[in-house]
Amino acid sequence: MHADDPHEDDPHEVRREGSRFPSSASPAPPSHDGERLLPTDMDVAARDRRSSVLALLPTVAVVALGGALGATARYAVEHHWRAAPDGFPWATFTVNVVGCAVMGIVVVLLMEVWQAPPLVRPFLATGFLGGFTTLSTYAADTERLARLDRAGIALAYYAGTLCAALAAVALTSALTRRFALARGAGAR
Repeated sequence: MHADDPHEDDPHEVRREGSRFPSSASPAPPSHDGERLLPTDMDVAARDRRSSVLALLPTVAVVALGGALGATARYAVEHHWRAAPDGFPWATFTVNVVGCAVMGIVVVLLMEVWQAPPLVRPFLATGFLGGFTTLSTYAADTERLARLDRAGIALAYYAGTLCAALAAVALTSALTRRFALARGAGAR
């Protein structure tokens, strides 16, 4: 072995018949520059991962900010539009359907019509709308209604949210695309 061998004294590797394998017993392929890749990401070398993480910080920050604003908006809607424990959760239904409708508009505008700055889509789509809509509350509301022997309301809420949300994103995507083409915006 050479003194500058990056594999020397690696506690995560074991020898098997003269070959080196990571402790997972599968060979770690070399990267383009010969550095052994870590099992967590077989395509990116360690120094590339470090620079990738630093490059992602602005995106992570705008997603976090958007998520905080979206979750705050959802909280405000739910706080001011409370449902009875055994009643239809209209606030959660509405935020999920409205969020999907807005997602249809955002995706078409930012991916097909406009050349938006790189942080706009992560802020709006992943951040704000991800924080605004809520799968976990949808699931918890459905479970709570079923547990309270309100199976009819639970089923209506479960199926109604799914159908309305899918219809909302499909409709707003189609309308936004049609409106953009009619205005001559076209694809980028």
